[in-house]
Amino acid sequence: MTQSDRPLRTIGMISGTSFDGIDVAVVDVGVADDVVSLSIVGSASYDYPEGLTAQIAAVLPPAQVSIEDVCKLDTRIGQAFATAAARANDEIAGGSAELIGSHGQTVFHWVENRQAMGSLQLGQPAWIVEATGLPVIADFRAADIAAGGHGAPLASSFDVMLLRGREGGPRAALNLGGISNVTLVDESEPIAYDIGPANALIDIATQWASDGSESYDANGARAAAGHVNPALLSHLLDEPYYALDPPKSTGKELFSARYLDAALDAVGPVEANDVVATTTHHAAKVIGDDLRRRGITEVVAAGGGTSNPLLMRHIADALAPARVTTMEDYGVPNDAKEAVFFAMFAALMAHGYSVTVASCTGAASERGLGVIVPGATAPIGGVDVAFHRPRPARIMIAAGR
Repeated sequence: MTQSDRPLRTIGMISGTSFDGIDVAVVDVGVADDVVSLSIVGSASYDYPEGLTAQIAAVLPPAQVSIEDVCKLDTRIGQAFATAAARANDEIAGGSAELIGSHGQTVFHWVENRQAMGSLQLGQPAWIVEATGLPVIADFRAADIAAGGHGAPLASSFDVMLLRGREGGPRAALNLGGISNVTLVDESEPIAYDIGPANALIDIATQWASDGSESYDANGARAAAGHVNPALLSHLLDEPYYALDPPKSTGKELFSARYLDAALDAVGPVEANDVVATTTHHAAKVIGDDLRRRGITEVVAAGGGTSNPLLMRHIADALAPARVTTMEDYGVPNDAKEAVFFAMFAALMAHGYSVTVASCTGAASERGLGVIVPGATAPIGGVDVAFHRPRPARIMIAAGR
């Protein structure tokens, strides 16, 4: 291992499309002999300050907002991420972190005519630097979009390095956040794309069914108490996005409260828990319909949706006879996968590596990801960040500490 490849203790942070808090992971990331070594020191999820979740929801499409709203939210999210980073460095890393990779909070993903035009993540990283003194790498999606890619799914790089070359046939790495995305890994060129809504419509249905008192369907309880409404399910399955070929990406810009309202207007009255049951079944069916035709032998799931046992059971039924496992079987906490790979991305950037898989995002070629915000000392010890080194081939995850 060369000096430039020495392990970096890195904090990875993200708030996903469900914006239910800030996921954090502390990871020791090193590279040797074309293999990325990850040792996950620990992970946590920190709640947003009171009221901030509602402020985020208020700016999402189709809301009309001002530049003042965006500026204030960028600052408040940045301050929340700064508090989370400082806590993680103290509580998990024992003050030993060297670098932070902060994805921030996605508030808009701009796609026109199947081409990604831009993606906006809020959470000003200067606040994180100020709170921790550490260099921060942020703005992870723009470089890939500028190169003609979708800037998504960024998990594809992690998935390809982790799953490629394993015996037992082609695998799919499935992330169940607000949106379901997948990386298809076999011995041919990998591909990745957003499938459709996972938790997005389920969460909206739950909020609607509970008059706003519940933000998500805990343990799938509401869905289990309801029944699938055939007319609503048929209407939701008619979405043209599902028929598009990859690369493709989507988000809550499409699968919004307005989207579900329009579906309910089209089919007529539906019982509250039946809406939750139908959106849960719909998410699983869209995933199953998409992946069954790919000849997948194993689906490795991660993300918040893995904590919904009914959704996971529907997915397993929809994908049979393929096995459905989770990232925990590979040594990565299901709810920390994204935080782990943003830590990895930041450390690889610090060592000058490209990260993306062009066949997965649709970009012209591999790119390094992120923009450096220097810390209190020279940026990451003066490490070369010219992205002149190709992406490593594999990941090896050490036992947890």
